[in-house]
This record gives sequence, structure tokens and C-alpha cells, in this order.
Amino acid sequence: MNVRVLVVEDDPVLAAGHRRTVDAVAGFTVVAVAHNGRDALAAVGKQGVGGVDLVLLDMTLPDVDGLTVLRALRSAALPADVIAVTAARETAVVRQALSMGVVQYLLKPFTASALEDRLRAYARFRAEVARVAEAAGPGLDQQAIDAALAELRTTSAPARGVTSATLENVVAALREVDPAVGLSATEAATATGVSRGSARRYLEHLAGAGRVRREPRYGGSGRPELAYLPTAAL
Repeated sequence: MNVRVLVVEDDPVLAAGHRRTVDAVAGFTVVAVAHNGRDALAAVGKQGVGGVDLVLLDMTLPDVDGLTVLRALRSAALPADVIAVTAARETAVVRQALSMGVVQYLLKPFTASALEDRLRAYARFRAEVARVAEAAGPGLDQQAIDAALAELRTTSAPARGVTSATLENVVAALREVDPAVGLSATEAATATGVSRGSARRYLEHLAGAGRVRREPRYGGSGRPELAYLPTAAL
């Protein structure tokens, strides 16, 4: 999967940060950056229909507002999804954005990890739609649609007893290992400095979010050890 992303952000520093974050997530590539609405529409046109899969759209731009850009994208029937990355929190703006199909709405200020969460949720959504379409053909039933939308609306926000800092450390450790081997709870504990019980709780949290999968690891004497292998959503 390669998701082609257009970043629309008038602040050059923030735009550069968004670009770094997007390019650091596997399966995502920034194809253009625009600092105003006019350039955003020109960039989409230059890429051509189907050339942009996802737009990170600031709703406050120096020439036209983000809603105007969004309307133009929809009027042109361009098949690009939109994630709003903005400080605009007015009810009318949020409602109009959602009514025009914005798939995520991320309020500034936010961390790079928060944007990563939205991108990974979007990746899971696309993967789920592709998986179901391959298995069932072009028509999706209600269960398939609900499952896809559930992936889109799910982020890796910490659950009770799970802190963001330790979760990020466990994720970092998982990204360093061979994805075909993964980490056991004991290995995760050693890599992150937490107890084995805590490591297992974080690994189970990631498994519940679909970011890792569990597999028994055989070898040596005794019972097989449970390994947690990174998925594409990690």
C-alpha cells in the first residue's frame, strides 16, 4: 500500500513537520505541499485524478478557507480522502467539514504521535476495505462497512493503566525487531525497562488495536512462548 499525501498548511514550519511525520509512517508518501488554497487545488490538478489519495487540510488558509478547498475537491469528484489538521474548532466549521466527508478531525496543537495515530487508523481502514473487497467482490455488506468504519475511527489512545510514554517505548522496540520474529513480553520488558507484567499489558493493548498479532514461538524446552509481531498498522 502506498498512500499519496498532499499537505496543505500555511505555516512552513508546521508543514515541514507534517511532511516528516507522514514520510516516517510506512506506506505513506508526501507528493506535494501547499501553503494556500490556490496552490492546494493546483497541486491536486497537477497530480491528476487518482494522484492524491489523502489530503491533510488546514481549515485556516491565507487566501481561502479550508472548507472552500474541500468543496472544490468534492465538486471536481476527486477521489481523495481528507483529514483536517487545524485550530478551527467552531461548531459550524466542524459540522460542515464532516458533512463533506472529512474522515478525521485533528485539532492543533497536536503531537507527531497523534498524527501518526490518525494515519495508521486510516491505513487500517483502507486495508480492511481492500481485504473485504478481495474476498467478497465489489459489493460490501453492512458488517463489512461497519468493520471498515470502526478501523477508521479507532486510534491507539492509551487505555486505562497504559501511559503514552511507555506505549511509545514499546512501539519503538517493536519497530526495531524483525517483524517475522516480534517480541515476547520478557523481551519487551528488557528493551523498555518495565516489568514483564507491564510489558504484556502494553503488548495486549496493541494487539487489541490490531497493531500487533500474537503467535506462539516454539524452540527450546517447555511451553511455547507467545510472541507479538508487528502488523502494517504499527
